[in-house]
Amino acid sequence: QYNRVWIPDPEEVWKSAEIAKDYRVGDKILRLLLEDGTELDYSVNPESLPPLRNPDILVGENDLTALSYLHEPAVLHNLRIRFAESKLIYTYSGIILVAMNPYKQLPIYGDAIIHAYSGQNMGDMDPHIFAVAEEAYKQMARNNRNQSIIVSGESGAGKTVSARYAMRYFATVSKSGSNTHVEDKVLASNPITEAVGNAKTTRNDNSSRFGKYTEISFDERNQIIGANMRTYLLEKSRVVFQGVLKNLIIQEWEAILSLKV
Repeated sequence: QYNRVWIPDPEEVWKSAEIAKDYRVGDKILRLLLEDGTELDYSVNPESLPPLRNPDILVGENDLTALSYLHEPAVLHNLRIRFAESKLIYTYSGIILVAMNPYKQLPIYGDAIIHAYSGQNMGDMDPHIFAVAEEAYKQMARNNRNQSIIVSGESGAGKTVSARYAMRYFATVSKSGSNTHVEDKVLASNPITEAVGNAKTTRNDNSSRFGKYTEISFDERNQIIGANMRTYLLEKSRVVFQGVLKNLIIQEWEAILSLKV
């Protein structure tokens, strides 16, 4: 019988413990044995029993949906093992890609890696931003339908960098030309948007406090021909005043954000 659980911890957030005495319905105390050998009487009730820990064989899975128990401590532990021990920053959760920011450059974004993921089905290779980009590109080319990639995360999570890698993938696999550098041209619009949408946070001195929808256009040969920013969502709390500044920024957007490759 599997008898390991997760209990809250003020320092480690969640701590693993082994059930030292069988639990019976109605018991108010659960006798636990911590990993350091300490015994603990943990107060419980039938409605809030501690979450069970996954078997060791499942630890480090590249898809979180493969875990027997999918809850907060299981997700955090799996991501921690992959990141700290296996040096892997990407993990799937179904069709969602979870990325851990290593805050350093990694040699996993070169042209050789791009070509390795090109033509592959999502799930055939290790989780990667290129796998997500390949799936979107393949579906667009095969079904002739628009595709969207949502990049979301907290301050300093690496959203802009992830978007850059996705655009670089599209530029490479679509053979749009080595001198195109579409990601550089699209991201060149950032100074304008950041002029009214950035703020300093504890994790990022220049945190983007806005969301935007960037549309990349392809021709009938599935090659990139341009890009436009269609939607810009700014937090109301970041708007200090309107008027001349607003009109000036709108004029700048119209002049700069229509990017022709």
